[in-house]
Amino acid sequence: MTQEIRLRFAPSPTGYFHVGGARTALYNWLIAKKQGGSFILRIDDTDELRNRQEWTDGIIAALDWLGIDFDEGPYFQSQRKDRYFQQAREFYEKGLAYYCNCTRDQIDERAKMRGGQPGYDGFCRDRALSSEPGYALRFKVPPGDTVVNDVVRGTVTFANSTIEDFILLKGNGAALYVLANFVDDVDLKISHVIRAEEHLPTTPKAVLLYEALGVQSPIFAHLPVLVNEKRVKLSKRRDRVAVEDFRDQGFLPEAMVNYLALLGWSPGDDLEFLDRQELIDLFDLSKVSKSPAFFDVVKMKHFNKHYMASLNVNDFIGRCLGVLEANSWWTGDESQMASFHVIAPFVQERIALLDEVVEMVDFLFTDSVLLEVEQYNFSDIDLDVLSKFLVKIEGEDNFTRDRLEEHFRSLGEDLGLALRKLQAPIRLSLTGKKVGPPLFVAMEILGKERSLNRIRNAVASRH
Repeated sequence: MTQEIRLRFAPSPTGYFHVGGARTALYNWLIAKKQGGSFILRIDDTDELRNRQEWTDGIIAALDWLGIDFDEGPYFQSQRKDRYFQQAREFYEKGLAYYCNCTRDQIDERAKMRGGQPGYDGFCRDRALSSEPGYALRFKVPPGDTVVNDVVRGTVTFANSTIEDFILLKGNGAALYVLANFVDDVDLKISHVIRAEEHLPTTPKAVLLYEALGVQSPIFAHLPVLVNEKRVKLSKRRDRVAVEDFRDQGFLPEAMVNYLALLGWSPGDDLEFLDRQELIDLFDLSKVSKSPAFFDVVKMKHFNKHYMASLNVNDFIGRCLGVLEANSWWTGDESQMASFHVIAPFVQERIALLDEVVEMVDFLFTDSVLLEVEQYNFSDIDLDVLSKFLVKIEGEDNFTRDRLEEHFRSLGEDLGLALRKLQAPIRLSLTGKKVGPPLFVAMEILGKERSLNRIRNAVASRH
């Protein structure tokens, strides 16, 4: 009988949604979609001191933004404490676990006295203690070796002599991570456990629990660590790692999904830009690398620019609205929307992130402009350019981009100046910036009166 394909993503809600967690969720989701299985969201919220509802909400919102939908859940470990206790007692009643009343100080003192390997020494294994308040329940690790068959790592063998009799239940009755995850994975009939490589050292403990109950282990795959530009593991205290931050900065979900998929996996044939269905069709867990993957924000921005340019212009406009609405000058009225529709295609081809749209268009919707460089000093040549350009366009009734460019080129011929030298002072006076959308398109949208007034103000402010 073929096993049903069921994968889970089980984050702990102790902070913002880490990009490493997003990649793990994505890989699980891709396998589930490719093999016609189920993708399950489980919230590992047993850390009562650090868990917060807002982090859970953030994880779910970020997954939704990325388009990683789940078929079941979310399930919460905090609601399954009785089930964990029940399973722990089963281990005890079958003679596979025992109660221990050793304190940490006692364990450390004995380790110091005997020398050699630190940690618990099995002191209570044969004491036949009964359950009492404050007593932990430990699993009896058998002699021999434990083998973890990992799709990414290959066959990894752990000597059981290096695994101490590990705790299933703490003295207060709380389940440890290894027990809670084992119970949930068994109950949910999880077929694949795909997670970060930091969990590999605890995997032999899970395998021991599966073997103790005669239950088939899932397929394991431990993904390569993500590192920064110094090839050091990403840290949320030091590096930008929150999916929410990248979302708010203006990354597109399709760009981020594409980029995250390639962190540790390659489809081959130098393929790089892949849509969601192509990722599903091509993804192969066996081709995931063991080597650390560099999370390169610059490269992800390159991906984003590609996807930004690929958007239908109306889609681009729709995605910009949330960014624009965060500004006091944006009302979204008919006039502003009409202006933005005109400038949008030119902005789209120039920006890499959605939040860059504000710097590109704010001059169109404000009454005055601030110079990009504080107290910018227009040269005598700059002022001459502005004054003579005013003369050229003041009598122009056909205030269109084409006619404005004709006047501009005519001025260049009159003054014998390169067009880029002409453009800089005009752009600064109109937009307050050195770069932006096409100058004459901007002037056409601003209109004759506002354009003339801004140039006049620039000239007057330097006399």
